[in-house]
Amino acid sequence: MEDCNAVRLVGRVSSTPVAKELPSGDVVLLFRLVVRRPEGHASRQSVDVLECSVWAPRLQRTMGSWREGDQVEVEGAVRRRFYRAGQASASRVEVEVSRGRLRRRADAA
Repeated sequence: MEDCNAVRLVGRVSSTPVAKELPSGDVVLLFRLVVRRPEGHASRQSVDVLECSVWAPRLQRTMGSWREGDQVEVEGAVRRRFYRAGQASASRVEVEVSRGRLRRRADAA
């Protein structure tokens, strides 16, 4: 059996995506995706909140217009990213998005 690291998620954007410039000069777009769990799951938790990162400039332009409450679909891979936090090393697990689309715009407030 071949290894596979592929993710497809459909959920709601929890807040407006934010572009962050890293010390290396690279820019990453970050957002959180709230995904409902299917009914009948073992936990009392009804949603998962997943960190997403977008590295490709073309995708950043598209996804940068997403806003809180938009229903979106993303595809990518689970990644563990290491970085420096002050004097210490830290890491985070996130979905590195390679494709995405807006499924439904959130109602205007």
